[in-house]
Amino acid sequence: MSIRIRPEDCRGCGRCVEVCPGNLIKRGPDGKAEISRPQDCWGCASCLKECAFGAIRYYLGADIGGRGGQMYTVRKGPLVHWIVERPAGEPVTITVDSRDANKY
Repeated sequence: MSIRIRPEDCRGCGRCVEVCPGNLIKRGPDGKAEISRPQDCWGCASCLKECAFGAIRYYLGADIGGRGGQMYTVRKGPLVHWIVERPAGEPVTITVDSRDANKY
């Protein structure tokens, strides 16, 4: 499993750099996040959860039913939209209200 950081969507907030447990995500010369060795990604998805702009794409391998799909998040206020894009088919969006995250 690995991630890809889309520089065109990155706003340079640095939250992903702060939460990466493997210290794999760094700031590039332009201040935006980059990962030089995505194959070393642990697959923890910490960066994905922190990215509010959909700049980090998490690749879903066939071993977990992803068949080459990708997942990313977009935040709008307290709502976190988890978007799963499959190679063939419409994207699936799961919306979670972060105010209810620890409710259950």
